[in-house]
Amino acid sequence: MKNHGSLLEMYHPFDITVERADGVYIYDTYGHRYLYTFSGIGVMSLGHCHPQVSAAFIDKISRYAHLSNYFLDEDSVYVADRLVAFSGKQGKVFFTNSGTEATEAALKAVKKISTVGKNKILFFKNGFHGRTLGALSVNGFETLTGQFMPLLENTVCLNINDCEELDRYMLENGQNTAAMFVEPIQGSGGVVPLTQKFAQKIEQYHKEYRFLLISDEVQAGLGRTGKIYSYQNYSLEPDIITLAKSLGAGLPLGAAVFLEESGSILKDPDHGSTFAPNPVALAGARVITDKISEIVKEVNEKSEYLRKKLKPLTGENIAEVRGIGLMLGAVMEKPVENLLKKGVDNFILLNLVRKSIIRLLPALNITFQQIDEMAEKLLIVLKE
Repeated sequence: MKNHGSLLEMYHPFDITVERADGVYIYDTYGHRYLYTFSGIGVMSLGHCHPQVSAAFIDKISRYAHLSNYFLDEDSVYVADRLVAFSGKQGKVFFTNSGTEATEAALKAVKKISTVGKNKILFFKNGFHGRTLGALSVNGFETLTGQFMPLLENTVCLNINDCEELDRYMLENGQNTAAMFVEPIQGSGGVVPLTQKFAQKIEQYHKEYRFLLISDEVQAGLGRTGKIYSYQNYSLEPDIITLAKSLGAGLPLGAAVFLEESGSILKDPDHGSTFAPNPVALAGARVITDKISEIVKEVNEKSEYLRKKLKPLTGENIAEVRGIGLMLGAVMEKPVENLLKKGVDNFILLNLVRKSIIRLLPALNITFQQIDEMAEKLLIVLKE
């Protein structure tokens, strides 16, 4: 295993040394090529070293790397306009450095409009919205939150897709609810999509009780599900969208998109950032937002093809494949010991969530031939 030196050992990296990366592949210092099935946890939606992204980065950084919020980068206006336009509504954007920071910006808006009688914040078990103290307050993983209690007050955790529980809660507390945080597809929670019925319930109560609905699009947004935003697969009409991961094309960049009336909640000097938005990351985001409408057209076709190719795995310890678009979870009937190492040994890099779910988040421009390769390597790993 690698020597972590002075690093806090928070992670469990693959035992390989990366030399370079290109498209959906990572190459180690020995020249071995690995198929990257989760693209940096959904970050590299156009793959590594996409020529237009690389050119944009180089052009921008050769001019300047940082300006601070005392200057207005022209790309920030362009990207913000695109993010709002994708919703089909009016709105305003606050750029951040990460998805967690976008959650924090949304939480500030919620806290600002909350009153004594309308202050409850809903979130869902196994939902993930970040690891800072504010974000942990709406994080549905007890393993992450327990040792940091107490967190923000008046937060309520419900079970995802449980319509009866939601009905009971709203009957008693709907008028006291200030906000709801939801991932249309839970990522770290096991690649669990909302059911259409549950989404309809959410929107019904959203309209009835007029709380702020925050759609966390950090992982599922920007084309991954076959729609620009994953909530567009449902009848949801969020007030706030949180974004990050693929937005910066590999560099840290997030955004809180405040739609319609929510765009007037936060005002100077309610929030701020020294680094966000980073000019070089914005250059990547400009490419992403330009290309996403074209690429998203192929996502559903590739998703269907990938699902077809994964069907033989159902006889090799895979109970089901769930998800939407190119955000899929292969649910194993039982955990496989040393699965990630077996993947490395077979030159495929895998991501595991909740111990028994292989999370597949390939680059959106993955080819059909590369999908074939992914399925073949997965079959080999699961048969070992």
